[in-house]
Amino acid sequence: MMLRTMLAAGAALIALASPAMADTLLDNVDGMTLDANNAVDHFTGLVIDNDGRIKQVLHRGDKRPRTDYAIDGKGQFLMPGLIDSHAHVMGVGIGAMTLDLSETKSLPEALARIDAYAKAHPDRPWILGRGWNQELWPDKRFPTAADLDAVVGDRPVWLQRVDGHAGWANSKALALAGVTAATKDPAGGQIERVQPGGKPAGVLIDNAQDLVDKVIPAPRPEDRDFAFALAQDIFFSRGVTAAADMGTTIEDWQAFRRAGDNGTLRMRVMSYAAGVDNMVLIGGPGPSPWLYQDRLRLNGVKLYADGALGSRGASLKAPYSDAPGTKGLRITENTALKNMMSRAAMDHFQIAVHAIGDEADASLLSAIDELSGTYTGDRRWRIEHAQIVDPADIPQFGKHGIIASMQPVHQTSDRLMAEKRLGPDRLKGAYAWKTIQTTGSKLAFGSDAPVELADPFVGMAAAISRQGTDGEPAGGWQPQEKVTREEALAGYTVNGAYAGFAEGRFGRLVVGERADFLFVDRDPMLATARELADTKVLQVYVGGRLVWDAKTAKKPGN
Repeated sequence: MMLRTMLAAGAALIALASPAMADTLLDNVDGMTLDANNAVDHFTGLVIDNDGRIKQVLHRGDKRPRTDYAIDGKGQFLMPGLIDSHAHVMGVGIGAMTLDLSETKSLPEALARIDAYAKAHPDRPWILGRGWNQELWPDKRFPTAADLDAVVGDRPVWLQRVDGHAGWANSKALALAGVTAATKDPAGGQIERVQPGGKPAGVLIDNAQDLVDKVIPAPRPEDRDFAFALAQDIFFSRGVTAAADMGTTIEDWQAFRRAGDNGTLRMRVMSYAAGVDNMVLIGGPGPSPWLYQDRLRLNGVKLYADGALGSRGASLKAPYSDAPGTKGLRITENTALKNMMSRAAMDHFQIAVHAIGDEADASLLSAIDELSGTYTGDRRWRIEHAQIVDPADIPQFGKHGIIASMQPVHQTSDRLMAEKRLGPDRLKGAYAWKTIQTTGSKLAFGSDAPVELADPFVGMAAAISRQGTDGEPAGGWQPQEKVTREEALAGYTVNGAYAGFAEGRFGRLVVGERADFLFVDRDPMLATARELADTKVLQVYVGGRLVWDAKTAKKPGN
């Protein structure tokens, strides 16, 4: 009897100490999400529990329950938070802290911006930045160290190309890195040279960038924390509530963990370690659990097969049409790549491999086919980019649950350059979203930010139209590869969640999943492609809590 009384008293004390579960009714919204069949479900209200999960989805005519709190949606359009399935989260934040050359239309304009930036920051020991793209400049040539020396000669300068697969250094930076005519090209990299003599010209491609990267002072932990805070706001301003971070270092991971520990981790990060070494440092014996209410998880590892098309580092089966002397670069040769994949698969890390050229994609598809015989089960092998694929190889995407992690805006940005690099005969398998999807492969869409703006609305517009924001070309480029509006939305929501082993946690606005949603200024399912690209995000909620509001936010970066 005494024991029963003590238990009853203890239960009463626990009840008093525990906070009451408080539900919130979000009502009067023009809401939409995708259902289990990826069809659009329209609703007018949500009930969200105290844990940030959806408790009830309300449709027109449904009785509204009594709740502790209520939010009037004022008839605004509401949609699921969007998932960027390929981004470089810390790169977005650090990019916002350094020199941005992404809008420059000529070498003189880029040099003028570099000069002004250096004069405005006389205290910075290095001038760092990114975003230049020689394909947007009239003469299309790579810039040189001599070009940079003319405006900044007193300090080292290091500027990454827009795709991150080439870097531009001045003479001071090359000297500090010890890069001379005698320096050999590293495996998977290339030093552009002045002939005769072989003096470094100033541009280093793919793995050759490491020669300069290793002498640049590393960001301090507080720099990374500030960069991550900036990145979260930039993603939110574009409607992105979750991102797959492709290339997480141990330092990045610690910044994410610090944010989680101190309550400033607001977005969701599905992390893919930068190579096997970081994978082991972060995950140890396997992928991490979901942390901080499904806001952070180490899923697997990011590896590289080849480089990028813009710097002619993508590995092609035949020579480049505009550079017949090269077929591109393999950053990681087949045997080494398979060994890395096997090491990761052994401990059930998910594997995501960058492959852009048709040779790299073919080799990777073959490697997945071979390794799938040993590493069975639900692996969800990911091919990142898959930009140029030989049509003969596309059917292999339907095997082994392969996920095609692709970036629609790359097609609109790269169109003219891709035509030059490939010639007309190799365009059929370029950015082939629809054809790859018909094999049974899931499309997970992203931006590759900061290479492109982390803007899924521009991405969806490109996916359904195959046109840039200028409406070109008429009818769309390779229009047979357009996807439907529902398929585009799935690529940025449910498929993105599935690609990161997050299905059932977030990605849809259904009972049991996290209440991640956006208020936007138009109906994305009715807007034209051009209108869709101009969608404005008004508010962002993650786990049912307001995390970003356009009225109070600073002007978004890129």
